[in-house]
Amino acid sequence: MKLSRERIDEFEENGFLILPELFSTDEVAVIRDAMARVFDRDEPANIREKKSKLVRTATGLHLRDEAFSRLVRHPRLIEPAKQLRGEDLYVQQCKINVKAAFEGEQWQWHQDFSTHNQEDGVLEPLALNLHIFLDDVNEFNGPLYFFKGSHKFGPLRNWHDTVSTSWDLWVIEEVDVRRVAETCPLQSMTGKAGTALIFGDLMLHGSPPNISPWNRSIFSMIANPVTNAYKKEARPDHQHHRDLSPIQPLADDCLLERIS
Repeated sequence: MKLSRERIDEFEENGFLILPELFSTDEVAVIRDAMARVFDRDEPANIREKKSKLVRTATGLHLRDEAFSRLVRHPRLIEPAKQLRGEDLYVQQCKINVKAAFEGEQWQWHQDFSTHNQEDGVLEPLALNLHIFLDDVNEFNGPLYFFKGSHKFGPLRNWHDTVSTSWDLWVIEEVDVRRVAETCPLQSMTGKAGTALIFGDLMLHGSPPNISPWNRSIFSMIANPVTNAYKKEARPDHQHHRDLSPIQPLADDCLLERIS
């Protein structure tokens, strides 16, 4: 799959791309079945909500299930990512973020680069976050909020929040969020299950709690140029992977082939 010049320009201007229903209903079903298998295990890579104890984030997925091993090499994700970065990429992180109905907690305002830089020693904000919606995401079940064009501000001031939720996060100072909000409109990322979303390491984003009766699950793969690899190993492998092998795309129907 190749992006048009217009879509590349859109990414560079806005900092993100929405690709509606890029994956079929059958493909989403395969991913959801794999999600259920992984969530069923009591492992450190399954991080749970502070209050409900439901899985909030499951990490290291491509090392834990064959379906995810294929998904991180899917050409509909990898070919656009390589177009945007122009070089070999490795799997930096592979996870699913869940906002369970009635229970899902917030994600504070942050840039992914803050964590990648502070925790992993990644030097440049070149990583791409590749999302797939596994549920219909609407205005009410905790969609991501983006400040459109906020990547142009560069790295913002941040601090380490270890209290608010069960996932420690480097969050952006309120004064900088207000500064960005003066010129960058806020947009919620909504769409049908199977919709893909691509955004860069400097996108200022967050999401509200989910008090709706609908679950919101999103697959997230972070692909980083091999030349921009981590310098620190402070986090466990399931949060930032050590294997720097360049991602080699599989066939387009790889998710639908029988998994043994």
